Amino acid sequence: METFFDRQFGLTQNGTTVGTEFIAGVTTFLTMIYIVFVNPTILANAGMDKGAVFVATCLAAAVSTLAMAFLANYPIALAPGMG
Repeated sequence: METFFDRQFGLTQNGTTVGTEFIAGVTTFLTMIYIVFVNPTILANAGMDKGAVFVATCLAAAVSTLAMAFLANYPIALAPGMG
């Protein structure tokens, strides 16, 4: 019997389960939260306004992730790099 998630996202077709996708989502969320708070701290130490960098980091992550979701139909979250 096909579940709602399987019909909506093709989980079986892609060889995954709801549990695997849940863990992947939590991992991605925690990574994004880390970047949203660490990136402004690093750039504030370089002389930039911490509040402005926080907002820019959030907006850049949101816009790029939504573009990947709706334009590319690819389940990847993007955020500014700290390399």
